Amino acid sequence: MINAKLPKLWYGGDYNPEQWDEEIWKEDDRLFKLAGIDVATVNVFSWALNQPNEDTYHFAWLDETIDRLYRNGVYVCLATSTGAHPAWMARKYPDILRVDYEGRKRKFGGRHNSCPNSPTYRKYAKRMAGRLAERYKDHPAVLIWHVSNEYGGYCYCDNCAAAFRAWLREQYGSLDALNKAWNTRFWSHHFYDWEDIVVPNALSEEWGGSRTNFQGISLDYRRFQSDSLLECYKLERDELKRFTPDIPVTTNLMGFYPELDYFKWAKEMDVVSWDNYPSLDTPFSQTAMTHALMRGLKNGQPFMLMEQTPSVQNWQPYNSAKRPGVMRLWSYQAVAHGADTVMYFQLRRSIGACEKYHGAVIEHVGHEHTRVFRECAELGKELQLLGDRLLDARSDAKVAIIFDWENRWGIELSSGPSVALNYVEEVHKYYDALHRLHIQTDMIGVEEYLERYDVVIAPVMYMVKPGFAERVEAFVSRGGTFVTTFFSGIVNEHDLVTLGGYPGKLRKVTGIWAEEIDALLPDRHNQMVMRSPRGHLEGSYNCGILCDVIHAEGAEVVAEYGSDYYRGMPSLTVNRFGKGKAWYVASSPEARFLQDLMRTICDEHGIEAVLNAPCGVETVRRVKDGQEVTFVLNHTAESAAVPLGDAVYIDLLTGREQRVTCEVPVHGVRILQKLSVHSG
Repeated sequence: MINAKLPKLWYGGDYNPEQWDEEIWKEDDRLFKLAGIDVATVNVFSWALNQPNEDTYHFAWLDETIDRLYRNGVYVCLATSTGAHPAWMARKYPDILRVDYEGRKRKFGGRHNSCPNSPTYRKYAKRMAGRLAERYKDHPAVLIWHVSNEYGGYCYCDNCAAAFRAWLREQYGSLDALNKAWNTRFWSHHFYDWEDIVVPNALSEEWGGSRTNFQGISLDYRRFQSDSLLECYKLERDELKRFTPDIPVTTNLMGFYPELDYFKWAKEMDVVSWDNYPSLDTPFSQTAMTHALMRGLKNGQPFMLMEQTPSVQNWQPYNSAKRPGVMRLWSYQAVAHGADTVMYFQLRRSIGACEKYHGAVIEHVGHEHTRVFRECAELGKELQLLGDRLLDARSDAKVAIIFDWENRWGIELSSGPSVALNYVEEVHKYYDALHRLHIQTDMIGVEEYLERYDVVIAPVMYMVKPGFAERVEAFVSRGGTFVTTFFSGIVNEHDLVTLGGYPGKLRKVTGIWAEEIDALLPDRHNQMVMRSPRGHLEGSYNCGILCDVIHAEGAEVVAEYGSDYYRGMPSLTVNRFGKGKAWYVASSPEARFLQDLMRTICDEHGIEAVLNAPCGVETVRRVKDGQEVTFVLNHTAESAAVPLGDAVYIDLLTGREQRVTCEVPVHGVRILQKLSVHSG
């Protein structure tokens, strides 16, 4: 578990008592008890309060806060406060201020406003972490350290330019190697001196945020900035560990946030935590996929739901209220997919600035007589009831989808073939198909051990890094099924094309080669026409965005294109390789095709649905000590009946036995522990 001091699903969230007076604190204590709050995240944005000048530190307010919370039965997730620097620091040390994408030097303001390569920022952030760790190392209230907050944002200042050149020296060793990797003979870009290299922004190689003349330098700058921010995290983490080696350390991630390679970050975190803010109309399978990704960052280890809103957000175009029951439903969705905490931003709603309209457990009215508070308090009671039954429970998925940030950067920076190609959306299409079939699915990185799965899917694996193709071949040869798609195997880790025909190093295992890639206009489609029925696949399906014009060289042609000049050429193939199979999906097909394909492949491996629930009802399984717990989550506006087959379950929330059929109310949740199997 995250920390044995609190052996249950943690319940709480961000708390900013520094914004309030003593009378409000007393009311907070009372209301926290009513709501069942047992963890408060404090000190997230208090750097200016903690350090009013270069040599002075004030922690008395924080002492009082942590002591008061602990006396009231509330533990703390203690943040380091370094997410936004103080005004005096910006005035005295301008090197701390970022330079934006357009080359403009920022003034003081906002947050995420510190240059990650500023010596000033690193010095004072590290010092702050050390002061806090030394002061609170023995305080019994401290469960976990929370470094900074929602890291993100790139900088293009002179400090970053110098650090980038040093980073490149370490990566490449010589300018000759760099010039080769970046293909700098194109457009007379050969570098003669390390000082010739400038940051790629709107003043040099890039425009529009993701369009670039040179993919090599832009790709490396994203790697460098992700590494730079990670170094800042590690500096604080190491200071914390110096004083408190046994207290876990985390920082809150943001799902599919594009700028940071979270697989690399997760290696440096004791536990992954993240902030979940879907819109009211976000497909619930997309939220599920993001939870699965957070679980997958550390090989299936449970994660922390660090933030969600109990009611409304403040920063989306339309900040709809969560309907009755939805907060509870989405909280349990996180738990179902691996969260061992349920936490909010925020516990009490602020009265000023940009987050005053962001929802909270305690609303502006200030008392417990609100719908939101009642729902929060009811959930708090249920989490107390569940105790430690779900802690450390894992997924038992036999299907995995690969996601890779560097592959995403490469696709987004690519000059063509279509503006409609969106890596995250293509990945979600495959996850959604499996989710609708109620097939347990993991999200994994390219370095993950593949042999724990029966089926591994790598949609749009544009960038194939060293060793990946060989690992796929070994996985398939031992009996696994590998699925990849159009626009895969195109380039290496430097974004240089792998010659010899697409899909490059995946050509051997897939048994095909592609000679062309056709980009379809938004209103155009082709068809994937089955040669004959195959499993659940039959007839014809629409496809679009991109169409690879491929040739089979050993692979069986399962479907052909139905129109255009490549009519009759393969659009779906499967290649027997050793004891396993590799499928190649040559276009982006409609959802019906992906469900039929996934069902066909899962049937071949005997992979069954968690439960055969109706559309709109999500089923997820966690396993602990060999004991299965199944979550049934009704995302629809109608009650649902879910068949249970021949198993007997007990509902952990009601204590009632469940047989034959489980009735789930509107936005309702059932948490079912299997007791036995009956004979009918």
